[in-house]
Amino acid sequence: MTEDHLRVLHIERTFDAPVERVFEAWTSEEVLRRWLHGMPGWETPTAEVDLRVGGRIRIVMRDPTDGTEAGATGEYRVVEPTRRLVFTWVWDDQPDKPQLIELEFSERDGRTTVLMTNSAIPTDDRLESQERGWQFCYDNLERLLLG
Repeated sequence: MTEDHLRVLHIERTFDAPVERVFEAWTSEEVLRRWLHGMPGWETPTAEVDLRVGGRIRIVMRDPTDGTEAGATGEYRVVEPTRRLVFTWVWDDQPDKPQLIELEFSERDGRTTVLMTNSAIPTDDRLESQERGWQFCYDNLERLLLG
């Protein structure tokens, strides 16, 4: 096992929304553009989803103040609607360091828990940065689902 595979991020969040809405937030281009940006003030002008095994996901986040962009592309490996998504995640600035994102969705009493595992993160700095970014994204998603 290489050192890259040792850096794994686990995040579990519960949202006050049914599983169909939370799953849609991860799979709808329009909804992804509204919440998947990992820095305050950023926007997501590009969200492309081809929701099928072998299909592609593409996200580009942008700082509107200076035009800085952070983009990633992935390929769906598992698509089980309202239950599970697995896709690769390759940052534009690290094309030789593919990561993997695994999402498990479960609903209880109208509330949905998402268990996310982001693996093969290449450095400790990247792990810390991605953890901050994902937590910010999940805060955005929580506000969106409550609205």
